[in-house]
Amino acid sequence: MIEHGNRRGFASLSAGGIKKDSFPMRLFVKGNARHWNPADIDFTQDARDLAAMTDDERWWTCALAAQFLAGEESVTQDLQPFVAAMAAEGRFADEMYLTQFVYEEAKHTQAFRLWFDAVGMTGDLHEFITYNDAYMEIFTEQLPDSLHALAHDPSPQNQIRASVTYNHIVEGTLALTGYFAWQKVCASRGILPGIQQVIRHIGADERRHMAWGTFTCRRHVAADDTMFDAVDERMQELLVPAMGVVTATFEQFDDVPFGIDISEMAEYAMDKLGRRLGAIESARGADLLTIDVDASPEALEERFHEEDQKELAAV
Repeated sequence: MIEHGNRRGFASLSAGGIKKDSFPMRLFVKGNARHWNPADIDFTQDARDLAAMTDDERWWTCALAAQFLAGEESVTQDLQPFVAAMAAEGRFADEMYLTQFVYEEAKHTQAFRLWFDAVGMTGDLHEFITYNDAYMEIFTEQLPDSLHALAHDPSPQNQIRASVTYNHIVEGTLALTGYFAWQKVCASRGILPGIQQVIRHIGADERRHMAWGTFTCRRHVAADDTMFDAVDERMQELLVPAMGVVTATFEQFDDVPFGIDISEMAEYAMDKLGRRLGAIESARGADLLTIDVDASPEALEERFHEEDQKELAAV
């Protein structure tokens, strides 16, 4: 029996050892092969580029970076109950992957803090997030509440609520959409090469994170068809505040910096969210053993990446 807090056996010593072809182990192995060090990135040109911006462009750039920095710190701290939930469920491969997951989120935090230090923004940065009520609601209420609920009740429904909040709203709707918009601005203007490098590395990490979130929801939906309603319900609860995070930033300006099209960003986010929801729904009635080795969530994220790369190349 392998049970969190009551160990009477070891997953790694069991017959067959750790299941190498399980989807979480696939992500773990892939992550091990893609190590990067934030301290290796040169932000010298970024400092020059930031200084050359208009006041509005500089404020928007710093606000976006501050939202990413605070968000990465938040998920680094708040993910830990999910690691314990996987341990409680006896899913050691998932537990292994989530330890890597936490490490990567901590590394993302370091990358943005290094950027702020390099561009001379070493003072208090709270002003760039506290004006945004929707942001504060998600990161100081919804995210910690849903993740830490797992500490006393790691049920499938709570796992779904946590995964939707974290993977599909915070990462999939807010972070990845913001990263893509920022990358388009940087590529079109030929600016902030250090941040562009950070975004490329983080994007590769986040695609694995998103794939695990989709996988986790899929396996619970496959086990219990009613769990899809829990997925849809949580998404509906968070869509309004998620969109509020984006609009609040742009409401600070009469003319949107860099000519960013807010409707394009919203369309991008909704397209990806809808397709991930479809991938989760497709698990209804599926065999759990098949779900455990099905790499389609990863393939979906790689397809999104290919689409983004084509659009960036056109820019």
